[in-house]
Amino acid sequence: MSALVQTFHPGHRVDVFGRIRGVDGGNIAVSPFDAAAARESIQAQVAAVLGAGAVPFLVGGDHSLSLPVLRAVAAKHGPVAVVHVDAHFDTSGPEVWGEAYHHGTPLRHALSEGLIAEGQLYQIGIRGAWGSAEDAAFGEGHGVKVVSADAVAAQGIDRIMAEVRQRIAARPVYLTFDIDAVDPAFAPGTGTPVPGGLTSREALSSVRGLAGVDLVGMDLVEVAPNLDHADITSHLAAYLLFEGAALLALRAHLPAG
Repeated sequence: MSALVQTFHPGHRVDVFGRIRGVDGGNIAVSPFDAAAARESIQAQVAAVLGAGAVPFLVGGDHSLSLPVLRAVAAKHGPVAVVHVDAHFDTSGPEVWGEAYHHGTPLRHALSEGLIAEGQLYQIGIRGAWGSAEDAAFGEGHGVKVVSADAVAAQGIDRIMAEVRQRIAARPVYLTFDIDAVDPAFAPGTGTPVPGGLTSREALSSVRGLAGVDLVGMDLVEVAPNLDHADITSHLAAYLLFEGAALLALRAHLPAG
């Protein structure tokens, strides 16, 4: 990322890596043949990062990784607010693929397990066809705040994120960003592209708009370099991670208390 992004954030007026230190922890070793063991490994490694006093940033890969990360984060911080930027709800049940755990289920499990504070899941950029009229019901039953891609276009991302910040208040926040939230015109390198998504500017602003929150972790998932064109999806992903790092730097820049 350092080859693409310089360290000073012009919007926040902060030297990101002058305020915080970033360490590349490498890949988490997981078995491709045992999904349950992979989740346990991810949770353990993230718990170790949290135990060292650091804030975990994960890059995927499959969105199913968010569940073990949230398990580790909630074990340290208690139930958190989650900002989920995505084209999809990710609250599917096992009937979708005949499997309880996959990339369409992490938020369902996180809600069921109490990893997310009541009424503190914010889903930004949702769009596309549903499997049935019941697709939104699970989230509605948990007080999920859904902001469609059309609502982003109509209301403006800055206004929406200001409301999200106000609702979150002082709670610890986990940010999970699925790159398919972004329109495939700007991010074609993903496995489940859905037309009509966020622009790259709106995507960056959705993260930038969380300035001041207590960010305790972030993931950026579903980038598929083999489906990318001229690395434009990977470049955007790098800048989104930089925006997340800037949130940490900005928080460190604020006076204590």
